[in-house]
Amino acid sequence: MPLRHLALGDSYTVGEGVPADASWPAQLRRQLRDDGIAIDPPRIVAVTGWTTDELAAGMDAAALAPDWDLVTLQIGVNNQYRGRPAAGYHDGFAALLQRAIALADHRPGRVVVVSIPDWGVTRFAREQQRDGATIAAELDVYNAIARVESVRAGARWVDVTAISRQRPDDVVADGLHPSGAQYAAWVEAIAPAVRAALAR
Repeated sequence: MPLRHLALGDSYTVGEGVPADASWPAQLRRQLRDDGIAIDPPRIVAVTGWTTDELAAGMDAAALAPDWDLVTLQIGVNNQYRGRPAAGYHDGFAALLQRAIALADHRPGRVVVVSIPDWGVTRFAREQQRDGATIAAELDVYNAIARVESVRAGARWVDVTAISRQRPDDVVADGLHPSGAQYAAWVEAIAPAVRAALAR
């Protein structure tokens, strides 16, 4: 039977501004299939603009059952964008991570957490006259929280923030969200962690 992937997140998981087949979950599936891993199209529970609490509510509405072979989680950029404190992000992320682990049939090694990219380097941030250094510092705090919690829980952590900082102009027409080419670079980082997760 093909494996099943649940992708939890926000605009980056949706692939805002790119065709559906260019989102990173879709590109990841193609990469896995090229590697000989049979996997169904991902079930995406994500909406552009979602924060941790909105993702939690979306998961409630989706009535998800705990039988997923792979669960990916990428959330938090909108908490930072709205100026919410890191302590609140910590609590919200930790709760979502535990839910993700439960949905992976209580196998934390089957959960892959993807870092928040740095939108402060984008044209959108410049046009909005946002302080890129402040955005970077705040996102570094958020990502440190997510990384520590993920490692502590036994989930896998993948950093795509560095890629986003190396490719500030590799975005779609809105000047903010990554292009399909940048998502392809993310998949190069994400796929090894996913292959390791599925081997367990």
